Parts: sequence; C-alpha cells; structure tokens
Amino acid sequence: MPEIDAVLLVSLVAVAFAAGFVDSIAGGGGLLTLPALLIAGLTPAAAVATNKVQSVFGTAAATWTMWRAGYVDLRRYWPAVVAAAIGSAIGALVVQAIDPSALAAIMPAVLVVVAVYFLLTRRLADHASEPRLGGRGFALGPTPAIGFYDGVFGPGTGSFFMLACVSLLGLDARRATGTTKLLNFTTNAAAFVAFLLGGAMVWSIGLAMAAGQVVGAWLGAKAAIGHGAKLVRPLIVVMCVGMAIRLCWPASHPIGGAVRALLGIG
Repeated sequence: MPEIDAVLLVSLVAVAFAAGFVDSIAGGGGLLTLPALLIAGLTPAAAVATNKVQSVFGTAAATWTMWRAGYVDLRRYWPAVVAAAIGSAIGALVVQAIDPSALAAIMPAVLVVVAVYFLLTRRLADHASEPRLGGRGFALGPTPAIGFYDGVFGPGTGSFFMLACVSLLGLDARRATGTTKLLNFTTNAAAFVAFLLGGAMVWSIGLAMAAGQVVGAWLGAKAAIGHGAKLVRPLIVVMCVGMAIRLCWPASHPIGGAVRALLGIG
C-alpha cells in the first residue's frame, strides 16, 4: 500500500464528494474516483476494490434520500432489485473467463447514443409518460441485463438504468432517478461483496472517501429532487459523453492507459 499523507487523503475525499454529487444525479462518478485512486498510487485491483467501498456508501445515501422524499417504490420494484443483484453477480463471475475488450470497443458509441436520446427525448420530464413495460417485464428484461453488464464492465450503468426507467417505465425525472439509484446501489453492493471476499480494499482510504461520497450523494439527490429534469437531463448528457471520451483515450495516454488497465482491457 502506498503512503498516504493527510493532504492527499483530503484531496481524495474532495474528489469523492464531487463524484457522489454527480453520480447521484447522472451516474459516472467513477470517472473521477478511479483515476484519483490510481494517481494516489494504488494498484488497479486495489483501486477498483477501494472504489467500490466508497461508491456503495454513496449510492446508499442517494437511495435513502430519494426514498425519504417518496421517489423510491421498493414494494413495486423489488423484483427488479433481485434481478439486478443476480445479473451483477453472474457478470462478476463471467468476467473472470472472458475478454471485455469487445465491450470497450463498442461502449463509446453506445454512450453517445444514450446522450443523444436524453438530449432529444421528451419522455424525460417532471411528469410521467405512458409505460411500455410493467414491473414484471422490467424485472425480467433490461434489469438483469444491465446488472450483468455492471458485473462484467461497469461504465455507464447508472445511465443505462436511467434510460430504461424513462423509456420503458415512463417514470418522471425524479422517480426515474430514485429507481436508478436503488438499482445501481444493488449492483454496487453485489460487486462490493465480491471484492470483499477478494480482500483487495484499502479500508483507510475507502472509508475516508465514503464520507465524502455520502455528503456529495445526499446533496446531489436533494438537487435532483429540487430541480428535476432541467438538472438531470444535461448532467446525463455530459456524463455519457465524458465516459465515451474517457474510454476512447489511447492506452499510451497516462490516464487512458490506467483506466483501461482498471477495466481489464490492457
């Protein structure tokens, strides 16, 4: 483990705060925290595992805040929660036997498509639209697939859940954000357990960053509740484009190479 001085630790907590704020609204907080952990000197495996420590706390805080405000319907979507957990767990097992480089090649284009959808769609608004799937169809269809994707690869999971909640369930911006946080917390928790068994976390860093994540996620969730679609829409577009650009960075670039190493795509 690298030596972490107080200034560096405070910097990591500040990054986690910013990531928690953004992630609670649009996803993509790992764009900030993963490179920061690498720059701090953690190995790729330790950085990924430690990132899960703090991100699971952040998504829990955002989910709790949205639930308290009435935007998380666990009784209706508990089958989707179970499906997301199963999908993520299977993905975490499968990734050990496959090469995720094919996903790395297509994900920038997919993220750009998601960004364009949210830029143009009228379904993301402060009022609900006509659903195209019921709760059971949602649980059996896109939810385990996105959970599986999170277990295998990860970037953009929150954006994909948001896309599914808006386009298929017809949820308004606040309820879509709340449901997305619930599902993303579920997939994060499943991955956290897998990493916990592996024992690669740096707990001193992960728990310190978790404090920043919790505060940032709480404020981000409050902002999403207060501003609705006019805040959620542009942030999703920006984060999707940002993730696409990050994945396109060549391995020869210092941060690009580090991020690709984190993702196991060399």
